[in-house]
Amino acid sequence: MTMIDLTLTAVRSRRLPQWNEIRELLTEWRQRARSRRELWALDDRELWDMGLTRMEADNEANKPFWEA
Repeated sequence: MTMIDLTLTAVRSRRLPQWNEIRELLTEWRQRARSRRELWALDDRELWDMGLTRMEADNEANKPFWEA
């Protein structure tokens, strides 16, 4: 669930997001940022084993954490 989804949910239901929804979003963002740092740190051999090129890995690693 993205921040936009949270905002739309709040508008539709006329309520503020609950703490657990915000916590889940922050946890997802933190995991995404960590995964992208780890992907960026892989060498070309490890990327090849995963079926990725350096360009694909760099493109993914350079995305902002809030973008899926």
